[in-house]
Amino acid sequence: MNVLVINCGSSSLKYQLINSDTETVLAKGLCERIGIDGRLVYQKAGLDKETTEAPMPTHKEAIQLVLDALVNEKTGAIKSLAEVDAVGHRIVHGGEKFASSAVITDDMLKAVEECNDLAPLHNPANIIGINACKSLMPNVPMVGVFDTAFHQTMPKKAFLYGLPYEYYENYKVRRYGFHGTSHSFVSKRLAEFLGMDINNSKIIVAHLGNGASISAVKDGKCVDTSMGLTPLEGLVMGTRSGDIDPAIMEYVAKKENLDIAGVMNVLNKKSGVQGLSGKSSDFRDLEAGMNEGDDRCAAAIEVFCYRVAKYIGSYVAALNGVDAIAFTAGIGENAGIVREKVMGYLEYLGISLDKEANKSHGEEIVISTPDSKVKVAVIPTNEELAICRETVALVK
Repeated sequence: MNVLVINCGSSSLKYQLINSDTETVLAKGLCERIGIDGRLVYQKAGLDKETTEAPMPTHKEAIQLVLDALVNEKTGAIKSLAEVDAVGHRIVHGGEKFASSAVITDDMLKAVEECNDLAPLHNPANIIGINACKSLMPNVPMVGVFDTAFHQTMPKKAFLYGLPYEYYENYKVRRYGFHGTSHSFVSKRLAEFLGMDINNSKIIVAHLGNGASISAVKDGKCVDTSMGLTPLEGLVMGTRSGDIDPAIMEYVAKKENLDIAGVMNVLNKKSGVQGLSGKSSDFRDLEAGMNEGDDRCAAAIEVFCYRVAKYIGSYVAALNGVDAIAFTAGIGENAGIVREKVMGYLEYLGISLDKEANKSHGEEIVISTPDSKVKVAVIPTNEELAICRETVALVK
């Protein structure tokens, strides 16, 4: 079965065509600058990337260009669109309505639209992409895979905030968590990689990228996660502040004459390691700056690692122990300095670092020493493959 995986942003669209039988990527790429001028990047497996400048007034034109590229006579991955058996769509927020992936129907889309207030930048774009695909491929089954679904197993003690209860009852203000597709994939793969029984396990997943979150997974189910109602809560991130005293922003807003939109812009786009360093949200730049003696870059790395270690420690308590920890996503898979600093805080758990193994980049590998009481590994995430698997499970 060939599954087309679609991930729509407000002005961009990522895609992969995956053969679900072999789990190989037949082609992949992205559309950028939708609604502006338009650029298609396409790469068939084994060939170089192709870039095409083309008008994309809406997502419909973008998806049409993707489909045209997939069946191109010279570089297409398939001969006709009849070879696309299903489409899997990433949907950011399913609220409390979706605890698992779902086949896309008109009623299902209405339920997704009712969650738009919870993700006003993402869900509408996801829906636009779904409707564009339905228009162009009306007879192909489609599935929605939710970023929030994996975290719906959290108990009330983990997802309720210390706010008036009617905010939860009336407006569904609670912790939802994000990166769920990644946390689900990585926790399962970690157990498989280490030969563990996922149904009798205590696992912590550190998804560390420009957006970063940590989850506590007991017996294969999420019991807590660091992001909240929105992706702003939790860890210090690339440009997001993570946890802060909320009163800070009232204080700063008065000093800087900021309205709510201005405050949210600071918290989401001007904070994190970029705000701390004044240089970059990219850890390669921060590490280079630190090595050149830039104290602010060094401080940004230290703050990031300290917050990660604190969250891992709190989830050891939430799980009443831990069997294994996984690092994943761009920073988790590639920044050895981050893994080393984080693990340095966890020696009380009987963890010790294999420094040679920790030099690895983007490969599955155990980075704790054989005598470590808790196994620590790098597990590359693959959200597209996870979406493919969820889609196949529902449409076969």
